[in-house]
Amino acid sequence: MTDISDIAPMSTPVPARGTRRLRLSGAGRIGVGIVLFWAAAALLAPILPLPAPNASDLLALADPRPSMAHWLGVDLSGRDILSRIIWGARTVLTVAPIAVAGATVVGALLGLLAGYRGGLLDTVLSRTSDVILSFPVIILYMIILTRFGASALNIVLVITVTKAPIIYRLVRATTLELSQREYVAAAQMRGESSLYIMLVEILPNARGPVVVDVCLRLGYTTIAIGVLGFLGIGLPPPTPDWGGMVRETYGMISLYPHMAIFPCVAISTLVIGFNLLAVGLRRRARA
Repeated sequence: MTDISDIAPMSTPVPARGTRRLRLSGAGRIGVGIVLFWAAAALLAPILPLPAPNASDLLALADPRPSMAHWLGVDLSGRDILSRIIWGARTVLTVAPIAVAGATVVGALLGLLAGYRGGLLDTVLSRTSDVILSFPVIILYMIILTRFGASALNIVLVITVTKAPIIYRLVRATTLELSQREYVAAAQMRGESSLYIMLVEILPNARGPVVVDVCLRLGYTTIAIGVLGFLGIGLPPPTPDWGGMVRETYGMISLYPHMAIFPCVAISTLVIGFNLLAVGLRRRARA
């Protein structure tokens, strides 16, 4: 009796499709590393051996530059800059994801409706998004936050309102293309409801571009939160806020540049991390 191994030589195992999908490019892995670093710092902030973010060391004001006691120095109030940066990461990585998630949910649902239903609903939603996007974003932020007050909730709401139209346009365009596919026609022939077709047949196939855009949107939102803090309409003090840290110390940048530079580096690295993650996801989608 012939052994099957004599006629069918062993082949090299091929990685499963799902395993290949998990692989990111070098840029994507760097982005993941940066984002995970800040996420870990934010989660571990309460147990790290750091001074309280709002505690003042008046003796350190004699020489506020970095030292063994304060690795990144202190600010003009004697507060430890490293502690405030770490605790500020908790603020950014709470507000930004919630705001982007809200914008994504609202924009995706409206984009699905407009792209699949079309007609008057599509026209009204598209014109409304055009009106919102026609306003300069920073001016819109200033008007709303000055009128209703600067708080984490108001920042989340204003970012949701201003970013949802961007997600809406992306999902609408993708839905218009996907709604012409055979599997959508097959679902319609089976008598599936419009809600089922939009959420089960179309949305999962549109998730690739949406996930990439969400990563980019997280970076843009991090910048927006920093800008709002720099303009004095961000999170109210004494909440550690990277943009607010720059605003409070930029007047002394010629004497003590570390006070403003370190918060700027924090903002820049987190934004770069989100952007590199988006690049990695985009390259994976094209592979």
